[in-house]
Amino acid sequence: MTILADRTSDFTTLSKHIRAAGLLDRRPGYYAIRFTLVAALYVGGWAALALTGSSWWALLVGAVLAVAYAQVALVAHDLAHKQVFRGRRASEIIGMLVGNLGIGMSYGWWMNKHTRHHANPNHEEHDPDVAPDILVWSTRQASEAKGVARLIGGWQALLFFPLLLLEGFNLHVASARAIGKIKRSKLEGFLLYGHFVLYLVAVFALLSPGVAVAFIAVHQGLFGLYLGMTFAPNHKGMPTLTGEDELDYLRKQVLTSRNVRGGVWVDVLLGGLNYQIEHHLFPNMPTPNLRKAQPIVEKYCAEIGVSYLSASFVDSYSQALRHLHAAGAPLRK
Repeated sequence: MTILADRTSDFTTLSKHIRAAGLLDRRPGYYAIRFTLVAALYVGGWAALALTGSSWWALLVGAVLAVAYAQVALVAHDLAHKQVFRGRRASEIIGMLVGNLGIGMSYGWWMNKHTRHHANPNHEEHDPDVAPDILVWSTRQASEAKGVARLIGGWQALLFFPLLLLEGFNLHVASARAIGKIKRSKLEGFLLYGHFVLYLVAVFALLSPGVAVAFIAVHQGLFGLYLGMTFAPNHKGMPTLTGEDELDYLRKQVLTSRNVRGGVWVDVLLGGLNYQIEHHLFPNMPTPNLRKAQPIVEKYCAEIGVSYLSASFVDSYSQALRHLHAAGAPLRK
């Protein structure tokens, strides 16, 4: 894809519509309720684990806590984008508490990675989310793949969901590796390793060794699966860009993103990221305003002739998996 365009005025015009509708205004009431509900789910999950008495019911609690951890991660995501607080300091402090200490994910590491993703979504050379680490995202990457990516790339569509079961563990490892390379590394390290210690002490103190190991596998596996499934529909299967592609801001964000259609339950399940196009255009827009911005953005894109893609919950994954299968084609020969 090569689209040469100097159309910054398109985004400026859209921004005026969005601001006039008040959709960039803070929503403190919404976030107060959301934080309370997520905190109740998190605390309630750990309380339920304490009441299981080392029975195998702990595995069910592990599934509940997996949902709680993913919802905490989505809260950290909104904090990183300054959707909750205007100031950076408040966002960082709460972000480190809920991210590092709450779920064992480095706020600084994730913010650095996610900022680069937003700057160049689906860009093979600049977006860390489409780096050919384990999976390949284009036939070009497949032809140059090495290591694990070359070994499994041909069948990556079949392995995609099983691999997501390891994503929770991967987030912990990547976060630990990043300590020392990020700002406030001592504080982040203290909070991150504090989570690891408290988590393991609590699990093995409350459960017998066998149940504890099974709980960790279920909890971390489903946490990774849920979180991966939250982000997967957004860009996977959309066009990937290279250095040859030159797009203005609006087209770079819209053409590489996909919305997921659905009701309120999809909004809650995906933390508002189902409005990925609107989120990428206006990263600091509070989550509840994305639904209101969606028809404005879609109508405007139609007026200026920019493709705007949305899909059902199931079809979004189908598109992503078909793309992964096609990208791995060179490795099946």
